[in-house]
Amino acid sequence: MLPFETVVATHGPVVLRVCRAVVGPVDADDAWSETFLAALRAYPDLPEDANVQAWLVTIAHRKAVDVHRAAARRPVPTDSVPDVATMVPDENHALWSAVAALPDTQRLAVAYHHIGGLPHAVVAALLGNSTTAARRACADGIATLRRTTTRSELL
Repeated sequence: MLPFETVVATHGPVVLRVCRAVVGPVDADDAWSETFLAALRAYPDLPEDANVQAWLVTIAHRKAVDVHRAAARRPVPTDSVPDVATMVPDENHALWSAVAALPDTQRLAVAYHHIGGLPHAVVAALLGNSTTAARRACADGIATLRRTTTRSELL
């Protein structure tokens, strides 16, 4: 079994992109950290033949649900304007804005399949729908991204 540091170095960027797509840039780092803390605890029991990336993306999905639940319980200040999240300077604002604008099911399907590399059957299980519905949500999300962004915005 690979050292856990190698797992983080290998799969960390993919998990971070999934977290950004699912929870947004403000909470992505926290979700990423929580994902790898949970993974560190469970890693010794992971079977040798396990798909590590799929396992990590599944954990990230669960941590994203936790982030959404926590955000729903947090009070929202009304007497001041909330701070606007800033992305890392080298990030592609147009692409992440376009992904964030997708309907939830499409955004999650695109994140889990195209960014996280999960097969449609696993995406369907995470989203609680059929493989066909997950495949359709992915296709619709990608079609919307192609329609709403230009190549020059993405470079």
